[in-house]
Amino acid sequence: MTRTLERLARVNKVLENRQPDLRVVLEEIANAHNINAVLRTCDAAGILHVEIIRSDPEPLPINNAVTTRADKWLKIHQYPNAAECYGPLRAAGFQIAATHVGEGAIPYTSLDYGKPTAIVFGNEHDGLSAAAREHADVLIKIPMFGMVQSLNLSVSVGIILYEAVRQRLGRGFFEGRRLSPEEFEDTLDRWLDL
Repeated sequence: MTRTLERLARVNKVLENRQPDLRVVLEEIANAHNINAVLRTCDAAGILHVEIIRSDPEPLPINNAVTTRADKWLKIHQYPNAAECYGPLRAAGFQIAATHVGEGAIPYTSLDYGKPTAIVFGNEHDGLSAAAREHADVLIKIPMFGMVQSLNLSVSVGIILYEAVRQRLGRGFFEGRRLSPEEFEDTLDRWLDL
């Protein structure tokens, strides 16, 4: 792709807003449409890294019609289980907030998303695995008031992610570069070649 001044300015602006210490983790998502919708939401919310827990070693099935190619602007990391995903996150100082509709979960708005945070979402049928819930630092939930006690995955991600964005906007997190100089330059070079 041509590296015009206009394109360079646009890529720089978007990259300046990326939040490397806010991550979305998806565990064993069954519906490819949902994964693709979540990737689009992540890009829109300034996410750079998406963690995928998936026992199937095959690459994610990307549907450009759903993602609108948002996957190009994300770094997708795949792990075979929750322990291998959580380990590096915890070592990097992330709090791990697992979504869960059961006992012990606090309202998602009660969490401080100004801290490095990984938000974990489970699959459409069973939610999170026991291991993903038990090894999280906190369980969070979206309050439900209807007969149906769940939302579509991409809707849930959007609701919680934009609470994190709201908190971070209020603290000036989108007013200056949050990526390290090395990650900024590496990502900039990759994006300009797309």
